[in-house]
Amino acid sequence: MSDTLKLPFYIKLTVVLVCLIALFVIFYFGQEIISPVLLSLLFAIMLRPVVTFFIKKLRFPHIIAVVFAIVLFLTLFLGIFYFISLQISDMANDWDKIKSNFLYHVEHIQQLIRDNFHVSKKEQNEILTKATKDSLNTGKQLVGNTLTSFADILLNATLVPIYTFLFLYYQNLFITFLSKIVTPENHKKLREVLFQIKIAVQSYITGLVFEMMAVATLTTIGFYFIGVQYFILLGIITGILNLVPYIGILFAGILSIVVSLSGSTDLSIVVGVIVVNLIVQFIDNNILVPMFVNSKVQINALVSIIGIIIGNVLGGITGMFLAIPMIAILKVIFDRIDSLEPWGYLFGDDLPKTYEWHKIKIPRYSYQSTTTVLDTKTEVVEPTVAGNTPNIFTEVVPPITPENNPDEDKNSTNDSSEK
Repeated sequence: MSDTLKLPFYIKLTVVLVCLIALFVIFYFGQEIISPVLLSLLFAIMLRPVVTFFIKKLRFPHIIAVVFAIVLFLTLFLGIFYFISLQISDMANDWDKIKSNFLYHVEHIQQLIRDNFHVSKKEQNEILTKATKDSLNTGKQLVGNTLTSFADILLNATLVPIYTFLFLYYQNLFITFLSKIVTPENHKKLREVLFQIKIAVQSYITGLVFEMMAVATLTTIGFYFIGVQYFILLGIITGILNLVPYIGILFAGILSIVVSLSGSTDLSIVVGVIVVNLIVQFIDNNILVPMFVNSKVQINALVSIIGIIIGNVLGGITGMFLAIPMIAILKVIFDRIDSLEPWGYLFGDDLPKTYEWHKIKIPRYSYQSTTTVLDTKTEVVEPTVAGNTPNIFTEVVPPITPENNPDEDKNSTNDSSEK
């Protein structure tokens, strides 16, 4: 007799909704604690092969290998930050030129508004002055929020390396803890889940790094050929912001347009910046992302967008960056738990297969899923006299074999006698 308690559907649904609400509340109010911990966990998984290399190949003690991995990671990060700061300092040296070009474009825009909407410059200036006065009321609050956010960034920049070091140093402790809370008969499945999580996270972050480098290189080359002054800085910033899916590239494009306008009085350069961003995004979405990202983490676009929006609500920019790897981890867990396997399939990207027609690949929407077969009642179509028409029922449900149907021999004997 089974000891499993079977509950009605509405009770199960209520429990699931209450658990989801509780998780959202915990993440929302505890984001300052949870976000750096999750970010450190991802970095620890990413750096684990480096630690393993130091231990096995260079014969380092475990703690020395962890320290060297953290130092190498911080050196790389600080090197990128230092290079960006040098580019920003070069831009600051041209501040007078940027200011004059910006005022030129403001004058040009005011002229267009006066010619097309018949609003004089005096009226435009009055509107701007009124908006400025209204904004002064919230200026102190904005400055306070900015200082608070900057303090949070500095705090996270200090805590994340420490958390990452501790995750790497106590990795065996955490694995032993998980083995103690899981029954021995499920240890094999636990090892499989941990291995797949490690592969998924490492592959995703590695793919993001390659994608970032490729987008930064392509954008830099494009801006160089169209004559953008700070093409190296804008290319690197575009590659970094592209790490935030769907949203980052939009901010990168707006920033590139503003900087290009500040560095030149030629409005045609804006068209060039837009064209370069569109070309780079086309290459990124159709070549780089399928090659480096989607091939590593099979998550459909709908779940990705919803997860990024939820991550933004719960954790801001950090939550948006963590959304995809967290969904990938959940998908790995769901795929290996029988009761949650349908949710793992919902997160996946089971696209229709394609067939080639005159060297053009066209989606085959009448495909059979490779993961599940829907068992439904289907009207049986008897074959014609020629016997060439297939049985529709056998296309949905496999035919019954003699082992499953002991009466088949009897039926076939009766048919032979009737004939």
